[in-house]
Amino acid sequence: METSRIPGFYNMTVDERRQLLGTMNLFTEENTEYLFSKDPLPTDTADNMIENVIGTFPLPLGLGLNFLINGKDYCIPMAIEEPSVVASASHIAKIVRNTGGFTTEATDRVMTGQIQVVGCPDFNAAKETIMKEKDALIEAANNAYPSLMKRGGGAEDLEVRLLNGESDSKYGQMLILHLYINTCDAMGANMVNTMAESLAPVVEDLTDGKVYLRILSNYPDRCLARARCVIPPDMLQTSDFSGEEVRDGVIHAYEFAASDPYRAVTHNKGIMNGIDPVVIATGNDWRAVEAGAHAHAARDGMYTSMTVWSKDEEGNLVGELELPMSVGTVGGSIRVHPIAKLAHKLLNVDSAQELAGVIVAVGLAQNLGALKALATDGIQKGHMALHSRSVAIAAGATGEMIDMISERLIDEKEIRVGKAKELVEEYKK
Repeated sequence: METSRIPGFYNMTVDERRQLLGTMNLFTEENTEYLFSKDPLPTDTADNMIENVIGTFPLPLGLGLNFLINGKDYCIPMAIEEPSVVASASHIAKIVRNTGGFTTEATDRVMTGQIQVVGCPDFNAAKETIMKEKDALIEAANNAYPSLMKRGGGAEDLEVRLLNGESDSKYGQMLILHLYINTCDAMGANMVNTMAESLAPVVEDLTDGKVYLRILSNYPDRCLARARCVIPPDMLQTSDFSGEEVRDGVIHAYEFAASDPYRAVTHNKGIMNGIDPVVIATGNDWRAVEAGAHAHAARDGMYTSMTVWSKDEEGNLVGELELPMSVGTVGGSIRVHPIAKLAHKLLNVDSAQELAGVIVAVGLAQNLGALKALATDGIQKGHMALHSRSVAIAAGATGEMIDMISERLIDEKEIRVGKAKELVEEYKK
């Protein structure tokens, strides 16, 4: 990928976009065949992925453009049905690339396996016993999945937590063992579960308790990715607002979300509008990423903003986003789903850490796009323009008629299918 800056891409027809991508030598013939197919996910493949298959459910697949991350260009596949998301992220990425782009970093892919123990005669003594046997337990876990160690991963650490020790707790006391496992470039759920389950009999012997759950946690707080951008205010100005006004409006919007869970939910949903489409397109578990992200937003006891927006000493707008990011580049549906394989080829990432950094950068861009709109013209202007097109299509409009009806719906401030159907019949006459 020489550049993700493709001027006028949004004005091209779908066929023109495909032809352009074909000249860029991004895909193999097999990739291209699936991407341009009317059935990109064959039913036979789907039937082997989940149970009781009766068909497939396609989503629009678009490209987030203009992204420059750690000095590297990315065209980012995004699978999403909501209007304005891809356009907004691409718009912000264009601004940020002119200031040096996003910078990202990610920790090692360390996932957490949990083992729940109840009924210990002495929970404090059980905790001490486990910690004395820490090295032996880590070795036993690695023996349960030796192939992971050969790839440079494996169990690396272990800790023990005691829950519900207070006498007035309405829940029973329990000991929770956390096993920290580097899953390399895999999502790693099966690896973590296998290793946690392998320790259950030993843990029971050591604690004189009963093991119940032994399963991964979808809050992997040792598997983090961070993105950052710095934008001079003159890059934010619009025809109606100065750059300083936009900057301050973004910061005030962030402060609202940081202070109020009701606002934070919507604020963070906008961040996930950017993150989920990339996770879905790459065949990763977007539900796990969502759950972990929201848990991280409440890690200090109150649900708050995932992002932080501030002003530095030079007056620049500074954006930061840190999230747990349990994504992989190998295994699971990534090996099976043809479009997921294509998405990875398009992204050209070398590791799960690099993919995690790309994903949080998109989330940060999407958040700024929403806050910038809210701080200036309001979110509805761009969103309604795209929504009106969907309504026109739903009413039966085709070709040039779509744009004409869309404009009428906006002008008359009546964006509904019934009105659009009336206009379709009017234009047909």
